[in-house]
Amino acid sequence: MREVDRVIAQRLDSGVPLVAQVSRYIISAGGKRLRPALLLLACGALGYEGEQRYNLAAVVEFIHTATLLHDDVVDDSALRRGNATANETFGNPASVLVGDFLYSRAFQMMVDAKNMRIMQVLADATNVIAEGEVLQLMNMHNASLDEEGYLQVIRSKTAKLFEASARVGAILAGGDVAMEDACANYGNALGTAFQVIDDVLDYDGDAAVMGKSLGDDLREGKATLPLIAAMQRGTSAERGVIQSAIENGSVTELDAVIRIVRQTGSLDVARQSAAMEAERAMTQAKRLPAGVYVDSLVQLAALSLGRQT
Repeated sequence: MREVDRVIAQRLDSGVPLVAQVSRYIISAGGKRLRPALLLLACGALGYEGEQRYNLAAVVEFIHTATLLHDDVVDDSALRRGNATANETFGNPASVLVGDFLYSRAFQMMVDAKNMRIMQVLADATNVIAEGEVLQLMNMHNASLDEEGYLQVIRSKTAKLFEASARVGAILAGGDVAMEDACANYGNALGTAFQVIDDVLDYDGDAAVMGKSLGDDLREGKATLPLIAAMQRGTSAERGVIQSAIENGSVTELDAVIRIVRQTGSLDVARQSAAMEAERAMTQAKRLPAGVYVDSLVQLAALSLGRQT
């Protein structure tokens, strides 16, 4: 990961000072680097030790960071990981344009791998992520969104890059179709579990630990799994409270919504859904050659369920 960070710092160089300033601001803001880690672990599990793993791990981090820059503008977010967002610090135009720079720099770096299969996987993933973001935008303030629709959004906007990161590791290592699919399925399941837990924490987390405010999803009008489950399990009056909060993007009833979500057992429903995805990830990881890398992949899936940030 230190080598990945070195590549990131090197490839952030730009003749335009603001580009480097905004890029470094968000890259250095304490991200988990999960997607690069997935790529490296997949490479390790399948025995690849070439230099391209560092370059492509940096690529997936750049793609992820670009989505964060754009997301925060769309969501009008002021806080991420306990720090002011880039759009709050530098303004929306700079955040959008530097996000574009990171996307284009990522595609420049993909070319260095000289592997059309890898370019196809990452280009397709970037397109699916964009579609997922638009799908989420279309579903803002939609209190009738069901679990299937919710999963379609998060598997596109979040899980797809996890999936692509792990698949690229397998491609670099020259893994066969079975190994490539195992890595991709692992990434998809882990990314889904990760996002479900993220949505749980919006109603059951510690704002100081998370570095963002509770109820951000509600303020943005997002019908996430805890709310979907609560509307299915609650009384007519409780459904009305949640429906109104989603449709109006209002946090004035946040305390009432949190109480309903907890009393109806909806957080447990969402955690159980995440646990099923984590179990699916572990099963896929165990299809890979046994060793410390696979052990780490299994442990990562287990740890995703208990995270607080």
